[in-house]
Parts: sequence; structure tokens; C-alpha cells
Amino acid sequence: MKHFFLIAGTTLLLAACGETPEVTETPKVEGPETMNAQFDPKLAEKLGADDYGMKNYVMAFLKVGPNRDQDSATAAQIQRAHLDNINRLVAEKKMIVAGPFLDDTDIRGIFIFNVATIEEAEALTLTDPAVKSGRLIMELHPWYGSAALIEIPTMHKKVSRNEI
Repeated sequence: MKHFFLIAGTTLLLAACGETPEVTETPKVEGPETMNAQFDPKLAEKLGADDYGMKNYVMAFLKVGPNRDQDSATAAQIQRAHLDNINRLVAEKKMIVAGPFLDDTDIRGIFIFNVATIEEAEALTLTDPAVKSGRLIMELHPWYGSAALIEIPTMHKKVSRNEI
């Protein structure tokens, strides 16, 4: 009899509550891939960005080469040709960052090439007069960085009073 009242009481309680509510799907929580409210899919596609806004590049460390005994006039000519080559590669959108280090070590500067492979970057380094002359050598490394770096040359033109 005790079980009868327990079962009857439970049945009455459930009946008093009415229909059971319809179970709906749990709302999906947006993952990291859609959390950026500023995401511009057209710009990401234009720049070749992956889902994290990144892409592959090749970074070059410009190092002191084995042949640095040129006279000052020849060294200046090589440096001018080196800078002209950088400007050409930037205009071709193959290079996006270039600059010297300000300390006096064997690593003289860096390039970031807008290419996906070491082989492509190596072919570009062989066009550099400072490399051809032996004043510099390049150490190349695959690098993963922001796809927005491609915009640096355009922005640089807007902030540089003088051309290199």
C-alpha cells in the first residue's frame, strides 16, 4: 500500500505539471574561427590568409659574406644595386619586409619574402648584387606570419618622406 501511494503521488504530481516541454537543441557556441567581429572574408581571400589570418613566407637573415674587401666606391655601388634590387622585388610583391639590424654583428639584416618555399626565396636571393658579389650570404627559413604583412609596402609609401 505504501508503494501505491508513492506511485499515485508521483503520477498526480506529473499530471499537475502539464505537458513536458519540447526539448530543443542546445545553442551552438561559436568557435574561435567565427569570434572575430572584424573579420573581412574578401580581404582575407585577397591576402591569401588562412582561418587564423596567417600565411607562409620565407624569412632571410642577411649575414656577412666571405668577400668584403671591395674599395669604398665599389662597396657603395654594390649597396646601391642591393637597394635597387629590394625595390624591384617589393614592386613585384615578392618581398614585403627588408631592413638592416642596427647592431654590428654578423647578421646584417632581414628580408621577408612573399613566397611559400625556400627554393623560390633562394632564386630571389641570387638576384641580389650583394649576394652575387659575396658581400652578403642569406640564411633562409620558412616562416608563418600575418597575411596582413603584405600591406606593409603600401603603408610604407604613405609614411616615408624620402625614397630609398
